[in-house]
Amino acid sequence: MNILAKNITKIIDFFYIPFQKWVPEQIFRYGMCGGGNLVLDWVLYFLIYNFVIGHELVYVNLFGMSELCLTPHIATLCIVFPITLFTGFWLNRNVTFTQSSLHGGRQLIRYILIVAANLAINYFGLKLCVEVWGWYPTPSKMFITMITVVISFFGQKYFSFRK
Repeated sequence: MNILAKNITKIIDFFYIPFQKWVPEQIFRYGMCGGGNLVLDWVLYFLIYNFVIGHELVYVNLFGMSELCLTPHIATLCIVFPITLFTGFWLNRNVTFTQSSLHGGRQLIRYILIVAANLAINYFGLKLCVEVWGWYPTPSKMFITMITVVISFFGQKYFSFRK
């Protein structure tokens, strides 16, 4: 584990002390790492949606053959997703699920599979919340994320980073 991971773990464990009677250490670490990554996700989503994409449709040229039109909330998701994918993997591997004996490449592939399922939930959830129900994109993203957090914990614990 590198120095950054050790320092993050020390900080999280310091805040864990008052909760140690009620919350298992791994769940607390997962919650703190996931919470930090979640905040990063929401902040990036808000900033990119409002100040980079600017509420406009995004046209993507697919290998010179055809053009794909993305709604602003989906285009923002496509930009933010890879960033939080790798920060989340790094935190889970180096802070939360450090006891896994699986090879790092295998962990990453499994992690990506769980995250891909969550991405599908995010995609269809955003489509439903924004385009069908008429909710605002950022609160919709927050609502959907709460659902995927539970799915992700169990997937990461029992599949991606199992012992």
